[in-house]
Amino acid sequence: MRIEVVKSKIHRAIVTEADLNYIGSITIDEDLMDAANIIENERVQIYNINNGERFDTYVIKGERGSGKLCLNGAAARLVQVGDVVIIVSFASMDFEEAKSHKPTVIFPKNNKVE
Repeated sequence: MRIEVVKSKIHRAIVTEADLNYIGSITIDEDLMDAANIIENERVQIYNINNGERFDTYVIKGERGSGKLCLNGAAARLVQVGDVVIIVSFASMDFEEAKSHKPTVIFPKNNKVE
């Protein structure tokens, strides 16, 4: 049996931009991506702490060291600049493997890895 478990989590990042006219996705500072073990085009779920919205999209790389976190396209309607969000990705794995799996979780300060 295979189950889905949390693979990566960026806990309490701050939305820096919302671009309704972009084709879609979330742009994340590449430093945050690396620290959280998230790759470009990976599917992620976004949980907006400010308004309770929950949605999913895919990741594109943002400029390294910029602190950028931009929701693009339709997702831009679900956030405001300054909102605090949780970004989570999941992995499918064998049930026994999942028992010992440890997700990568980061707690950025002002969208910077410390």
